Amino acid sequence: MFAPEVLEPTVDRLAELAGDGKALEFAIGTGRVAVPLAERGVPVTGIEMSSAMIDQLRTKADEATIPVIVGDMATAVAPGEYTLVYLVYNTISNLLTQAEQVACFRNAARHLTPGGRFVIELWVPELRKLPPGQQATVWHCEPGYIGLDTYDVLRQHVVSHHFRFDDSRQARLFRSPHRYIWPAELDLMGQLAGFELEARHADWSGADFTAESRSHVSVYRLPRGH
Repeated sequence: MFAPEVLEPTVDRLAELAGDGKALEFAIGTGRVAVPLAERGVPVTGIEMSSAMIDQLRTKADEATIPVIVGDMATAVAPGEYTLVYLVYNTISNLLTQAEQVACFRNAARHLTPGGRFVIELWVPELRKLPPGQQATVWHCEPGYIGLDTYDVLRQHVVSHHFRFDDSRQARLFRSPHRYIWPAELDLMGQLAGFELEARHADWSGADFTAESRSHVSVYRLPRGH
């Protein structure tokens, strides 16, 4: 996610969408995107729950450069108005209920000026890979690492399992729970918050979104009369 070929198109697109206004990043984390975006001249504010991540961000930018509000991206309020709110790298799926995800959209709308945009980067659930009776898919495998997802299709929950191996033959496991969202469901969440879908692409560079795309970058816009 830190590779220049990933990060540069992300920052380019967000800077274009922010225009002459300010940007608000939900779940700003350690500032992977916010720091280079601020360096491009876009004023950036963040919302973040993790104090450990904010501490890492502070090694890169001080509070005056990138202010951060401690709180939940579905409910926390940042001062001011913004032309852009963005939420990258699948993070909306960290909200584990549909109600929280809808609240996140409404919180984005609350912060935006009329005509402002909410941008979400999200993966597409790979349920087509699940034959009847199977609950897991391996999505990445390389020497020293296996990544697999286990699905609960009744609740739309998925747990990502990251197995790492070293020469000692001891495995380290990290798990992260998510609630997956189909693009059509995401669009309905946007409508409930007053947004219109403006654009959807397969990546930050603007590649076409197709039935085979594994992720998407979706741009929602508030009507100017909102």
